[in-house]
Amino acid sequence: MLDKRNFYINGEWLSPSKSNDFEVINPSNEESFAAISLGYKEDTDKAVKAAKNAFIKWKETSKEERIALLKKLLIIYKKRFNEMTEAISMEMGAPIDWSSSVQTASGQSHLEDFILRLKDFNFEEQFDSKSNNHISYEPIGVCGLITPWNWPINQIALKVVPALAAGCTMILKPSEIAPISAMLFAEMIDEAGFPSGVFNLVNGDGAGVGTHMSGHPDIDMVSFTGSTRAGKLISKNAANTIKRVCLELGGKGGNIVFADSYPNAVKEGIRNVMSNSGQSCDAPTRMLVEKSIYERAVKEAAEEAKLIKVDLASKKGNHIGPVVSKAQYDKIINLINSGIDEGATLAAGGPELPNNLNKGYFIKPTIFTNVTNDMQIAKKEIFGPVLSIIPFETEEEAIKITNDTEYGLGNYLQTEDKEKAKRVAKKLRSGCVYINGNSADSGTPFGGYRQSGNGREGGIWGLEEYLEVKTITGWN
Repeated sequence: MLDKRNFYINGEWLSPSKSNDFEVINPSNEESFAAISLGYKEDTDKAVKAAKNAFIKWKETSKEERIALLKKLLIIYKKRFNEMTEAISMEMGAPIDWSSSVQTASGQSHLEDFILRLKDFNFEEQFDSKSNNHISYEPIGVCGLITPWNWPINQIALKVVPALAAGCTMILKPSEIAPISAMLFAEMIDEAGFPSGVFNLVNGDGAGVGTHMSGHPDIDMVSFTGSTRAGKLISKNAANTIKRVCLELGGKGGNIVFADSYPNAVKEGIRNVMSNSGQSCDAPTRMLVEKSIYERAVKEAAEEAKLIKVDLASKKGNHIGPVVSKAQYDKIINLINSGIDEGATLAAGGPELPNNLNKGYFIKPTIFTNVTNDMQIAKKEIFGPVLSIIPFETEEEAIKITNDTEYGLGNYLQTEDKEKAKRVAKKLRSGCVYINGNSADSGTPFGGYRQSGNGREGGIWGLEEYLEVKTITGWN
């Protein structure tokens, strides 16, 4: 059992203000493997005070100083890459190969990209050649960063690294379900030599530490990734102090498969949904298929889902692992049952455990067909390996069905007609549109429309989230 009860505050690992132990569960075997502490108001206040004091000097550091420290952090991250891989695999159930090649690799990729963006970013500029006005980009201040369990180091890197690059100080509250990767990252920051108080970590749940952070008068910005429900509560709580709030929330992405799509479009769409055990906010969990190829697509989807293996996260190979917790497992199973009750056709998977497993939070890759967009499985974010297939007849109908959701994070489309692809992509109401399985490049902005959130993460856009813009007249 790992003892991870201390918090990282003002450059030291400190005991919590009072005992409040919480066991971290390995979802592959339902056994606890680490103990952390859930913090209280006193712990958060101590971390905020440290960050506020550290901001006075940290905001004055040069871009070159910050780049040098981030480069040290990158070297340490690479050195401890395998430790991060093992932590993520144990805490949230990512298969070890996937944890390494995708989860841990994402943290390194973001670090590398933000270093490049910072090098090229101009914090001071003249408004235009005819003006005596000067524009200054300045760090917003103390930031409260709240990260999720499904992509732990990915989201930590997308928040912590640009905040450091901008000259901000911060308090990180990782998910209490998957906190070990965050604590390892705190060790790396300490080893890199960032000044005391610049980065602080306090574990806790949303009702305790998270709520206090979002309403704290000395926190200037909150960046949160998680559920839409929690995002609404954070926005309301932050309103009293008029702090900036950056939200990356839920999604219910559509994947439009036209009749002229390339041969493997359906199979790749299934793999996309099922990767990470369906626990990705931009997963295309509604597949819209043109009626002329609907029966063929349903057959391909069911066959592909049945080929996907489910197994322990500790095993090497190209399989999916468990979902993260008992609460998530129960929610997903209930929604699968609701799909059956509402009359959708179960083409693959279902609520039973996979045959080779009798322990752990494992769910079969599940495909529903004959789904209408008003069913619960088509409306709610299931956050598990579950896909709904919906038929359509025209391009306009496909766009209408895809946009008929409260979310707007990531949508997908498959067609060999390049002009149609561009036309449809422009009409989809989401922060990202992925054409023919092409992934977003490192440094492109990520974020949502509507109830999928506000603000953007990644690249220059992610850096600017942590900056205030000041106009100074009479400069020249």
